Amino acid sequence: MEKDQEFVEYLVRALVDHPTDVKTERTVDEMGVLITLHLNPEDMGQVIGRQGQTAKSIRTLLRVVGAKHKSRVNLKIYEPEGSRRGPRREESQSTTASEPELSSDIDDFKL
Repeated sequence: MEKDQEFVEYLVRALVDHPTDVKTERTVDEMGVLITLHLNPEDMGQVIGRQGQTAKSIRTLLRVVGAKHKSRVNLKIYEPEGSRRGPRREESQSTTASEPELSSDIDDFKL
């Protein structure tokens, strides 16, 4: 197992509730190294993080590890077909309801 693959497994196992379910696949092609991360669906949110910040941070660290070994390394988080991840929460309606209506204010304004 290569250092970059070991690093991803070590890092992700420290984050998730089901560390034994963490598996990685490493493929090399003309574009560089691709590490595909497989994990328990319940741990998906912990690895991705709010607005993808945790996954982005892992990818940044992985690029540093790759640069040290003079290779381009990318991370793909595998999401199986029909995964049970719920829909994204939309912003509450109260923010749009509290905005003032400008059209009535403009109609009242006279030059």
